[in-house]
Amino acid sequence: MPATIYYDKDADLAQLRGKKIAILGYGSQGHAHAQNLRDSGCDVIVAELPGTANYQLAVSHGFQPLGTEQAVKQADIITILLPDELQADVFRGQIRPNLAAGKTIVCSHGFNVHYGQFDIPEGVWVLLVAPKGPGHLLRSEFMRGAGVPCLIALGEGTPREALKLGLAYAKGIGGTRAGVIETTFAEETETDLFGEQVVLCGGLSALIKAGYETLVEAGYQPEMAYFECVHEVKLIVDLIYQGGLNYMRYSVSNTAEYGDYTRGPRIITEQTRAEMKRVLAEIQDGSFAREWILENKANAPAFKAMRRKERSHPIEVIGRQLRKLMSWIEAKEV
Repeated sequence: MPATIYYDKDADLAQLRGKKIAILGYGSQGHAHAQNLRDSGCDVIVAELPGTANYQLAVSHGFQPLGTEQAVKQADIITILLPDELQADVFRGQIRPNLAAGKTIVCSHGFNVHYGQFDIPEGVWVLLVAPKGPGHLLRSEFMRGAGVPCLIALGEGTPREALKLGLAYAKGIGGTRAGVIETTFAEETETDLFGEQVVLCGGLSALIKAGYETLVEAGYQPEMAYFECVHEVKLIVDLIYQGGLNYMRYSVSNTAEYGDYTRGPRIITEQTRAEMKRVLAEIQDGSFAREWILENKANAPAFKAMRRKERSHPIEVIGRQLRKLMSWIEAKEV
């Protein structure tokens, strides 16, 4: 069955009239939600930690940030845009004690709701409004009169009538200009985690490193390996982004296209597909969520060790050197 997609004509900003919206967290998504909603005529307040860079950014954008508890008490709609791993503790300590029937919680990712980390009191609505793009794109598209597609879903026990409020919120951040697709918290959460782990971050990073290491171990220069296995990934992804796999294959050489068809399946084998299914099962049954929650409760020792190791990989060393040769790249270093 095709997805249900909503547009500007399906949403009414009047649903937000007389309501105060609190944006908790002024990071990547927070700054865009807050500014877009304000520009749409909504009453917006921001919660941020004093002394942080995001606090100062909010001030520079004309907001007067409050503490989380104060913002939740004042607001009718509370949008939680903190990192996933921080949300549960903040919810228990600062949000939950200040919730009352009639308030609405909005999330841009369903992790904590789907995996039961929020104890939602009776009479509180829960909505998912998830832009399918980073905050800077959400903001820049809004400013040029366009928008970023969004997903929308209702939390368990939230009545169907709440969809009108969610669509109004989506319109306030510009989502209905592009299209808002109806989904569920489970579908958004599980597909998002799967995409990150199997393709976008985990799969792609492992493939890039394996290709680079294979060429270097075979005696090829690291610089050549970097160009072929890292640098040119963007060229291919941009073509796919513009017109799908068919447009990418149309744009590359016949040699590359033939290599795609004949060698790709030798890399992504039935064993790889079986492992993908195991990764998906761990997401669906909550195993990954429990692992990540426990990792953070222990102050993330394994996560931090893996981060340190990966940042010193030879591919990063040669990459820093080569990016200095490319004046057109706005090089970033961590």
